[in-house]
Amino acid sequence: MSEAPHDAEARRAVPPVICYPTDTLPRPDLELYSQALASAEVVDVVTVAPREAATFRMPAGQFFRIVSVEGPQVGDLNLWNAANLTERFYSGKTRALHGTHLTTGERMWSCFPYLRPMATIVADSLDWYGIDSFGGSVHDVIGTRCDPYTGNLLSGTQYHHCCHSNLTRALCDATGLPLHEAERHVHDVLNVFMCTGFTRDTGQYFMKASPVRPGDALTLFAEIDLLGALSACPGGDCSAEHSSDTAACFPLRVEILRPDAQALTGWQPPAPNGYDRSHGR
Repeated sequence: MSEAPHDAEARRAVPPVICYPTDTLPRPDLELYSQALASAEVVDVVTVAPREAATFRMPAGQFFRIVSVEGPQVGDLNLWNAANLTERFYSGKTRALHGTHLTTGERMWSCFPYLRPMATIVADSLDWYGIDSFGGSVHDVIGTRCDPYTGNLLSGTQYHHCCHSNLTRALCDATGLPLHEAERHVHDVLNVFMCTGFTRDTGQYFMKASPVRPGDALTLFAEIDLLGALSACPGGDCSAEHSSDTAACFPLRVEILRPDAQALTGWQPPAPNGYDRSHGR
């Protein structure tokens, strides 16, 4: 390690500046969404089996709710524009705008060049958790998804039921794309119910047992027509490992809810980002 300069402490003491102040960020009308949710009825239910993934679709203006039904279980969520797979959830920009973990009132944003809200969290039964003494919190956008490539890199395994592979198979089945083409569209996730953070001493990504219990749910409003895929992670509650055939795993349920026809009067789906894409040319 190099020798610290004489002004090292002064350099460290420089106060941080928020990269993306969000004072001008378009705000969701949570009161309108809450009223619409109160009138909504379940129109479809999808069960995600342990160590598998399933897809679901809904038009803009409906809700989807991810529910813990039998035991503590985390899920990896991908979202796409239902009519255009190239518009997909952008975890990195979502993290830059909202922070490392999401909760009520925060949004899942789409990738460039669209950069618009795809879904808004309208209810979170784990919002009480906050940030614990280890720096851990729930529903992260920092972990990418467990995958067979990292497993092979670190331990030489050929494991096929990690979340990346689960999502790939599910998208393949939902779209009819060949497996290798479907895989290109699988992307970094919202880790629903997962409790994670960074260690204070080494800055490493950590996970710990999820606080989720049966009946807990995360409810989101579809801002655009959506295709979603959810993987029930092979790590179960991720208290020990995340690519495992021995961890206790449980199903997750996805409910699609349709509000009353008049509940969203005046609401419109967000338009794609207004940047002209000239890039200085």
